[in-house]
Amino acid sequence: MCGMSQQPPERSTVPRRPRPDASMSLLTNVMDHSLDDGYAEAAARRAADGTAGVPRTLKAKLGLAAGLVLAALVVTVGAAQAREDAPVIAKEREELIDRIESGSATADGLEKDVESLRTEVGKRQREALQKHGGDQGALVGLLSGSTAVHGPGLKLVVDDAKGSDTGGGGPRESAGFSDTGRLRDRDMQRIVNGLWQSGAEAVSINGQRLTALSAIRAAGDAILVDNKPLGPPYTVLAVGDGQRLADRFQGSSDGQYLAALRENFGIRAKITAEDEVRLPAAPSVSVRIAEPTAGKGTS
Repeated sequence: MCGMSQQPPERSTVPRRPRPDASMSLLTNVMDHSLDDGYAEAAARRAADGTAGVPRTLKAKLGLAAGLVLAALVVTVGAAQAREDAPVIAKEREELIDRIESGSATADGLEKDVESLRTEVGKRQREALQKHGGDQGALVGLLSGSTAVHGPGLKLVVDDAKGSDTGGGGPRESAGFSDTGRLRDRDMQRIVNGLWQSGAEAVSINGQRLTALSAIRAAGDAILVDNKPLGPPYTVLAVGDGQRLADRFQGSSDGQYLAALRENFGIRAKITAEDEVRLPAAPSVSVRIAEPTAGKGTS
């Protein structure tokens, strides 16, 4: 028989398990060799030559001492300068605070003067209306809003929806509103116009009397009535036949608009008929063109 070369049995080689830190070779190298080789060699040479550590020669020691003295001198001078500047800075700060307080007090005084003059102008305008209005002086003052009034009417309290600061979707937001649950100036305009059309003889919002020249606008999220910012809840008082006025307003298109705000956007509103409501006079009535007619006036 011919001898056949027998192949050695194959061995199942088990691959070596990689080191856990094999993927972090760069980090491992940095940890193992934290000091650069060049720095290590230079340190070894200085140790061998005996030049490492504290200088041994007198010249080197004097240089080190001079450097330390210079550093201490710089620190001392800096501390002394900071100590000298501290009272000056404190004094300037106090002077600035005094100027701010003085300016604020002056502004407050001017604001009081303006309010006092506005009240005086309104008073004289009302006196002029009563003097030159003839038999209809009281009526003219009532219609112009220059006199305080009282009588039966209604009370309408309107407030933003609960949690109205979270915003939402819907046509009000797409029309430019950042929050659908907040009452806007155009909403208040429709409410007031609806009350006038329903027969109200005098209207006020949060104690601000409305006249023929009143404007309801917006400044950011605030509602302005004659440039005076008002905040919710908004209390609207109207003089008139209370129950009839309430029924006519709720049946009007503006009353239905308010009902839609309540149903769709959570605006809160409560209307009640009152036996008596009191409305203040308007702060001032600006008359620019109209002139009183001589005599007792027309009937």
